[in-house]
Amino acid sequence: MGPVELRDAVRPGAGGWLVRSGGDFDAWAERQADAELIEPFTFVVGLDGLLRLAPRRSEHVACAEGEPVLSAGEIGFVREVRHWAVSEVSNQSTGYCPDGASWPAVAQALDRAGLAHPAGFTHAVVFRRCPDCQEHNIVREGDFVCVFCGADLPAHWNVDPGSP
Repeated sequence: MGPVELRDAVRPGAGGWLVRSGGDFDAWAERQADAELIEPFTFVVGLDGLLRLAPRRSEHVACAEGEPVLSAGEIGFVREVRHWAVSEVSNQSTGYCPDGASWPAVAQALDRAGLAHPAGFTHAVVFRRCPDCQEHNIVREGDFVCVFCGADLPAHWNVDPGSP
């Protein structure tokens, strides 16, 4: 969805940290500076259903090594007494523009990693592609009007290039 030049700049093998289990997550967390752990991180859930993590200012497409994803966004963690948990999670990714309905893929990836998490996105972003000018929009305050051309935006997610 995002700029082609970002996807073209992706280097093979330079994607986000792959989290297959709680042990993978713990190994990743140990490598993070305390100052980094208080900020959210970039995440994607690949088509394989696995979580990948990268520094916050990373591009989602780089985290996913240029591949399609089931979901993407930003995620924050908190260290609890005996385990890590997700403190916040959003679908905020202007590169992939995932639908809020992508939450189950995120929840399954977090469950696989043994991470306690909220029941849904703590901040859900609504993305729509304008059927007239084809620009991608973030819908704010329920106003389904294209900020670029003023056309009405569809009620249902349509950002996938195959959508009408």
